[in-house]
Amino acid sequence: MTIDLNLLVLLLALLLDRIVGDPRWLWSRVPHPVAMFGAVISYADQQLNPSSLTGHQRRMNGVAAILALLLLAVAAGFVFNRFFALFGLGGILLETGLVAIFLAQKSLADHVTAVAVALREEGLAGGRAAVSRIVGRDPETLDEPAVCRAAIESLAENFSDGVVAPAIWYAIFGLPGLFAYKMLNTADSMIGHRSEKYIDFGWAAARLDDLANWPAARLSILLIAAGAWIRRGTSACREAIRVAMRDGGLHRSPNSGRPEAAMAGALNVQLAGPRIYGGVLVTEPMINNPGRDVATSGDIENGVSVYQASCMVLAGVTFGLFLCFL
Repeated sequence: MTIDLNLLVLLLALLLDRIVGDPRWLWSRVPHPVAMFGAVISYADQQLNPSSLTGHQRRMNGVAAILALLLLAVAAGFVFNRFFALFGLGGILLETGLVAIFLAQKSLADHVTAVAVALREEGLAGGRAAVSRIVGRDPETLDEPAVCRAAIESLAENFSDGVVAPAIWYAIFGLPGLFAYKMLNTADSMIGHRSEKYIDFGWAAARLDDLANWPAARLSILLIAAGAWIRRGTSACREAIRVAMRDGGLHRSPNSGRPEAAMAGALNVQLAGPRIYGGVLVTEPMINNPGRDVATSGDIENGVSVYQASCMVLAGVTFGLFLCFL
């Protein structure tokens, strides 16, 4: 497909995903493509990452594994693209549905909103259970403000790598680019951890994922600022950009801190700071330290409102680019 058709499909996919999301009835019957990516990554892990190898050997195997996985993803994307091209308009609609599967607009909003609902209806225990479905930190260590911060951080970070990044990679490189990005992002979530098992084998996947997400993390700042302007006014827009520029580099990730800082500024709350993963304390400075130190379920809902407006802006930008390339 040419870039104008990519943009048209992306626009339709963004609208479809915003309305439909991930239908549970479908994925309860057939495997989700990301789950299939995960199965391939798990196989590579089992075959190429035995504990008997040295760290250097694991690292070399990890480099070879992620390059092979990316090549496989690109080839699969090319095959699907050529197959859909056989069906004209029907192929465009089929590709739209496939692209929508790899976006996370509605499902992300639903999961984050569920945390606010659980806190109101079931108290702290319900909030902890709901937030444990979207974050990796130990839920039993979280008080209510920490649950709210975790939900908002997940919302901002996943806006970047679950919506903006796949949109960018598809718009420029089509299905091969989208498949490669999702394979890489899935690999990073599975083997990119700084644990003894994956510090070497997952090194290449983690570094490449940082590079792949670099543009989306920076664009997300502007999109969140635009969403804040729509929903919360000029001051929130200005604060989103200011805090992102000031505090975006405080996060241990070179990318996650950017959208998180933008959202912190838009909502005037503190995010990040010390937290516990798998019993290990991760000490980081607070993002937007001058902001409110007690986040609430209302902040989660305000964050979702800003996020949804940001998604709307992304669709609008896509439409504008489509018109430019006509």
